[in-house]
Amino acid sequence: MGKREELIAQYADDLKNKCGMTPDMDLLTKVTIGCGPAIYNADASTVASSQPDELETVKNNFLIKKLGLADGPELMDAINKVIDTYGKSERNKYRAVVYYMLTKHFGKEAIYA
Repeated sequence: MGKREELIAQYADDLKNKCGMTPDMDLLTKVTIGCGPAIYNADASTVASSQPDELETVKNNFLIKKLGLADGPELMDAINKVIDTYGKSERNKYRAVVYYMLTKHFGKEAIYA
């Protein structure tokens, strides 16, 4: 098993055990690949949910640029909902997991088709 497959298995485990979701493995794999080399960097692979700048980056670079959503208060509401689902006390909130949940939240799975 390669490093990427190990990370995808870790993300699937987080979705099941920390977020209470059954992951769509095909979508999770595509979202993970979409994150690019960031998944291999300890700092870039996680979302620092306590930093407003980081949440703005998720909103601008993922929700607006990647998913093509219009800017509005519902974007930050969705990010906060995902962070709550993951668990505010959870130290490592993996970027691929957060992006996966946001993709599902907005019904934008077709972007990864």
